[in-house]
Amino acid sequence: MSRAAPCTRLAQCPRALPTGAHAPSQVPQVSRPCGHQAQRPRAQLQCPRTSKANSEDLKIQAYSKSPSLYVVELLNEPRLPRATLESVIKYYRDGYNAVRKHSSTTYVVMSNRLGPMDPKELFPLASGLQGTVIDVHYYNLFWPEIFDSMTVQQNIDFINTNRSAQLNEVTTANGYLTFVGEWVAEWQVQDATKEDYQRYAAAQLKLWGRATFGWAYWTLRNVNHWSLEWMIKNCYISL
Repeated sequence: MSRAAPCTRLAQCPRALPTGAHAPSQVPQVSRPCGHQAQRPRAQLQCPRTSKANSEDLKIQAYSKSPSLYVVELLNEPRLPRATLESVIKYYRDGYNAVRKHSSTTYVVMSNRLGPMDPKELFPLASGLQGTVIDVHYYNLFWPEIFDSMTVQQNIDFINTNRSAQLNEVTTANGYLTFVGEWVAEWQVQDATKEDYQRYAAAQLKLWGRATFGWAYWTLRNVNHWSLEWMIKNCYISL
């Protein structure tokens, strides 16, 4: 699948740069400082609370009769350390049950936590539930000690090696699906040419095309390289 499936995200949490050192091969799927919200505005909502299950139930009920409801994402990027694995799993299980009360076919997306964590920590939960999707996010950004000094070719090589290995790690032949829910053809390379951006975007498109539930660019309309619409219209990306 080369395109992202339509997605309804019911809640989002603020993000922060994870703590702890990581070698390049151990870079978490996504790590962004709060300052990045200037480019990606979003509401400052609370992280998982099991008491929100009733609220999600009402939202699902409101949309359940729509023929266009294909997938629901219960939460976007719950943040460590505040969002414990125990609380996130309970929230996702309650949210999944709320969806299934009203729809047996809608896919339920579960976002990995933001921070230094095991990318497979949701496997036991997702593998036991039908129609589940694990959402992973990959950026060659927001990790200065690793990405800020990389050249064009080093960024591309990182996609083809490190990111490929990370995607393989969360991809299974059976059971839940994998969704690359956020990526962008932006980096810290200075004075990169249009051809450089095209090569970088093409490498990512080729890799994310292996995701079993597709991908979503951040975002459809934004500024320059952060805008999929702009990237297509200006021939940086070809789908």
